[in-house]
Amino acid sequence: MISVVIPVRNASATLEICLSAVCGSKYENFEVIVVDDHCSDGSAEIAGRYQVNVISLTPHKGASAARNAGARAAGGDVLFFIDADCVVAPDTLQRVASAFREHPGEVIGGTYTPIPYDKGFFSTFQSIYINHSETHAEKPDYIATHAMAIGRELFWERSGGFREDFMPILEDVELSHRLRDSGMRLVMRPEIEVSHIFNFTFMRSIKNAFRKSRYWVRYSLGRGDMAADSGTASRGLKAMAACTTFSLALFMLGLFTGNILILLLPPLPFLFGMILNAGIIEAFFRHGGPLFGLMAVPYYTLIYPLAAAAGGIAGLVDRLRGVK
Repeated sequence: MISVVIPVRNASATLEICLSAVCGSKYENFEVIVVDDHCSDGSAEIAGRYQVNVISLTPHKGASAARNAGARAAGGDVLFFIDADCVVAPDTLQRVASAFREHPGEVIGGTYTPIPYDKGFFSTFQSIYINHSETHAEKPDYIATHAMAIGRELFWERSGGFREDFMPILEDVELSHRLRDSGMRLVMRPEIEVSHIFNFTFMRSIKNAFRKSRYWVRYSLGRGDMAADSGTASRGLKAMAACTTFSLALFMLGLFTGNILILLLPPLPFLFGMILNAGIIEAFFRHGGPLFGLMAVPYYTLIYPLAAAAGGIAGLVDRLRGVK
């Protein structure tokens, strides 16, 4: 039996789509637990229209506490964590069950479909990037809670649950690292896919890159693993952020000094960054097509990495100020 645990915080825009999909799964032996994290937008009422177990938290406690509450109420052999803006396929739970039979004592992860539920440019960019980042390495560095499966008893025995005193994001990364340190193996099964509803605009995409990078740097500096190839905090993006920022600095220096030789240098680190990111560049063209690829590559190499670099600098400043 699979217990699908969905934390919900004011997710009325996506929850109906999420629950309609999971409740329509072909796999028969499952339950759905929706944890209402003190919503004020009618999310609880939407959940009440489905055959699901609704748990209400008061006051608002955060995603980690909501997932723990759902896991405590679960009666299944397997906990399958997803988010309220995720849409499972009819056979997703069957794939989870099959993977769990093969890896009963391990943490099993799925990923986003390359093409998201909403198919705008910035949403598609993000979905392809996450899909590639989470699946390109043979051994994942973490398992994300948009598609995480683990035995219910093992979850409590090995981890004690998600840390409820942690940062507002990356709680799945922290849990994965803690489980891995306890001796459990992390297994990525790319065939376990969920479609994500991003509804990303340009500004939402940029803000997401800045925010994620800021918290990643704070967390990674604390662990001493800044150079790790860790999912969406990939070495490729880190290299692209460094190369693009360095190229921009050289260009500005050349303009300021009027030195023609310096102005000839910026393409070199930029091209080096593109070479290091050949995999994700190929993924943009393979999944999105030629036109999408021609738009995604300059966005990924020129604009997105600058937002990530700015977030990284903010995270460094946070650490220097003593914020963990």
